[in-house]
Amino acid sequence: MSRRSTGFVGAWAEMQRQQQRQQEADARRRRQEEQRARAHRRRVERDHREYRKAEALRRTEELDAQVASLRALLASGCRAAPFRAATLLRPETVQPFAPGPLARPVPMPDARHYQPQGGGWTANRRAQAEARARFERDWHAAQAAEAQRQQQLAAYQRQYQEWADAQLAEVRRHNAGVTATVEGVRRREPDAVIEYFSAALYSSTAWPEGFPRQVAAAYDPAAGQLVLDWELPACDVVPETKAVRYMASVDQDKETPRPVGQRRALYKEVLAQCMLLVLHELFAADEQGALESVALNGFVDGHDPTTGRPGQIYLATVMAERAAFQELHLAQVDPESCFADALRGQVSARPDQLAAVRPGRRPQDVGNRVVAHGGDEDPDLFAMDPVAFENLVADLFRAMGMQAVTTQRSNDGGVDVDALDPTPIRGGKIVVQVKRYRNTVPPTAVRDLYGTVQDAGANKGVLVTTSGFGPGSHTFASGKPLELIAGPELVDLLHRHGLRGRLGDGSTGTARPADPDADRLPDDYNVLGMSWTGGVALDVCALVCRGSRVLSDDHFVFFNNPGTPDGAVRALEATAPDKAAIRVAFDGLPDEADRFVLVAAVDPEVNPDADLAGFTDARIRLLDPGLTELGQLEVSDGRAGETALVLGSFRRRPNGDWDFVLGGKGYRGGLEELVQDFGIEVR
Repeated sequence: MSRRSTGFVGAWAEMQRQQQRQQEADARRRRQEEQRARAHRRRVERDHREYRKAEALRRTEELDAQVASLRALLASGCRAAPFRAATLLRPETVQPFAPGPLARPVPMPDARHYQPQGGGWTANRRAQAEARARFERDWHAAQAAEAQRQQQLAAYQRQYQEWADAQLAEVRRHNAGVTATVEGVRRREPDAVIEYFSAALYSSTAWPEGFPRQVAAAYDPAAGQLVLDWELPACDVVPETKAVRYMASVDQDKETPRPVGQRRALYKEVLAQCMLLVLHELFAADEQGALESVALNGFVDGHDPTTGRPGQIYLATVMAERAAFQELHLAQVDPESCFADALRGQVSARPDQLAAVRPGRRPQDVGNRVVAHGGDEDPDLFAMDPVAFENLVADLFRAMGMQAVTTQRSNDGGVDVDALDPTPIRGGKIVVQVKRYRNTVPPTAVRDLYGTVQDAGANKGVLVTTSGFGPGSHTFASGKPLELIAGPELVDLLHRHGLRGRLGDGSTGTARPADPDADRLPDDYNVLGMSWTGGVALDVCALVCRGSRVLSDDHFVFFNNPGTPDGAVRALEATAPDKAAIRVAFDGLPDEADRFVLVAAVDPEVNPDADLAGFTDARIRLLDPGLTELGQLEVSDGRAGETALVLGSFRRRPNGDWDFVLGGKGYRGGLEELVQDFGIEVR
């Protein structure tokens, strides 16, 4: 007889089948996760390649556009409106009197509102007496308030009239000066002629950003000839790189150099266009007929290749008669042929190598006083008297078409210049503060300016300085009615509007203190506090770079190198809520540095198997030396499989300020792979 099954074997078999199904499901899930991870990596790599490819294309297009702009310099410059003295005249109008609340009389009480409740014939005498007393008390108080308002209004009108008379007198003095200069040009007075045509060149909108505007001039009234030395752009105005191509195989950009012959030919063409454009602007501005001819010499500042000594090297020269020049149609000419054949001018055969030409008639050959603008003869803004500096800033605002006066030095409420922009909609009252600093302006000055704007009820606040601003200042000013003008921008604005000024020994860049402690860490620095969610242990590091390459191994700040040799960057102990902190003095970074890069990497000793998948909600807090928060910068989250990440970089602007650019590039090979990408050899 067979035995009946107890069911144990069947239950065991069913359990085995369930375990097998679970294992197969787990295996399928792992395969799916691996497939998704591979797909994600492919997407990331594809997106990265596409981004780098697009960036290379964008850079190439920028280079092409730059070259196209250089080739069209003369044609576009000829389309600019010619200089006219009338543009220097200011309207004889002032801001109308606006008394605001003082214009509204104090309302007088109405006796009808003081009748006792439940009046009529039944109202008792006592209630009526109390109502009359209240009315008389309020009426006397209103009368006193109205008398005070009228006194304040009269005082305010007197103050306004004094201000308006001063404004109008200043406008009339300025306009009289313009009229006198024009009359002097008509009479061929050398000083007036030089001042007028120098203003024509400086106020021109035909020149690209960054082109020099240094000139030395003299005038020969007997011959009606203006003689000028004019600074030409250096050879680096023509980009050395012709194109940029992304090489996916090595994940790098390859720059194709522009052939030397092509670069030299384009530079010669640019020089010829510059010389023709100067002549065009001078003759076009000559409404009074003061110029019979112009002797023009073009130079660059450099070192003489034969002697090695610094000086002015002349690369082009020409003497152009008015009658011959006016026969030219500059928009259609070939610049080099026109300059050499039609005007018999001369351009250096090898200007890229500073092969000089012999200049024609020089300003000092004329015999009259030589006037120079834009060079070392410009006043040093650092050495200027503070009152004169404030007056110069007020002159700049007036030259830009605004009404501007300097304030009295006491009780000015933190305002150095009061300005009014008459432009409809976007214009209005502007308060201006002037800071003649050598070191970076601290963020507290920007916050104080914002308070002044609010207290004065102004439309905008402008902070003008001879130095620069750090990221904290730009972060605070972002989105507020504030404008920050750094030293190089100030010099450029002055030159654009016919005014003069330079910063120390040069006309651009922020001058640094000339003292024995100039190389130490400046007092102006920021603390960058990093925080994130997730339990993974991270090393936060910094690289001081030029472009995408670290300056040296010593400029890589990490756990084994806590600071740069100059002390400008230093790792700090973090305080809550930050998990890491780095101190950086942006004003103390090397002149050749244009990027300050922050990176994070998994600590392999603490979390050897971790990645950055849990690195989320990451941010950088920008702090002042007192650890007061100035702003926050959000950075990209980490991704699975990556163990190092570029958080972002602070990049130096042409005026010396620093802006933050979000990072996001990740590395699977950790910190070692990341630093190799920045040019550090890992031994």
